[in-house]
Amino acid sequence: MSIFDRFRLTGKRLFITGGSRGLGREMALAIADAGADVILVGRDQTSLEKTAEDIRLLGREAWTIAADVGKPEECEMACRSALERHAPIDILINNVGGRRENIPTETMPLDKWRELIDLNLTSCMLCTRWLGEAMIERGQGGRIINIASINALVAGRGIAGRHYETAKGAILQFTRAVAADWAPHKITVNAILPGGFMTEPNRRWSESHPEVIELLRANIPAGDLGKPEDLGPLAVYLASDASRYMTGAALVIDGGYTLW
Repeated sequence: MSIFDRFRLTGKRLFITGGSRGLGREMALAIADAGADVILVGRDQTSLEKTAEDIRLLGREAWTIAADVGKPEECEMACRSALERHAPIDILINNVGGRRENIPTETMPLDKWRELIDLNLTSCMLCTRWLGEAMIERGQGGRIINIASINALVAGRGIAGRHYETAKGAILQFTRAVAADWAPHKITVNAILPGGFMTEPNRRWSESHPEVIELLRANIPAGDLGKPEDLGPLAVYLASDASRYMTGAALVIDGGYTLW
C-alpha cells in the first residue's frame, strides 16, 4: 500500500459547519478532493450552493443545509436532518465560530455573552453529541475535528470580546475529554488551533480595526497571516486513516505566533 492511500477518503462522508466560506470552505474542498462526499451547513444559501458546486466539479456529491448553528434549535435541526437524509456520516468538522464583537468584559451584556458562547461552544457540543452518538451506534469509528484557535492558549492582543478566548479554551478541553471517552469506539477527536488567517472576518477587522491585524502580523515569525488553503492538508490528515493513532491532540497552525 502506498503511503498516499492512507490519506484517501473515498467512500467517506463529511458534515461541516460554516463550510461555505473561509477556512471551512477550504477544508471541505480538500476533503472532497481526497475522495469524500460533503454535507455543508451554513447561514447563506448562495455561498453554500457555490461551494457545493465546486465540490461537485471534483466528482463528489455535495448537499447543503441552511441553518444558523449558533442557535441551538437550528443546530439540532441541521444535525437531525443530515442524519435522516445523508447518513452515515464518517467525519465531523465543528468549524463555525468567530469573535464578531469587540465588547470589553466590563460592559458585556449577558444575552450577548450567551449568544456568542452558543455560536462558538454550544454548536460544537451539539454537533458532537448528535453525530457522535450515531457514530457510536454504527460501530465503525469516526473522525471529529474541532476548530479551536490559538486564543485557546493566548489572549488576543489589542482586542476585547473575551467570550472568544473562553469558548475556544473550553473547546480544547472538551476535545480532550470526549477523545478519552470515545477512543474505545475508534472515534478520534482532535482540535486544530489556527492563528491569523486572512479570512473574510479578518478582512473586515483589517478595515474597521487595522491596528489589530497589523499587531497580529508583526508578531508572526513567518512574516504574514496564513492563507485559508493552508488548513486543507491538515484537515485531510485528521480525517483520514493516517491519523488513526492520534486523538485528543491540539495542533497549532499559526506561522509561529505562539512561539514568542
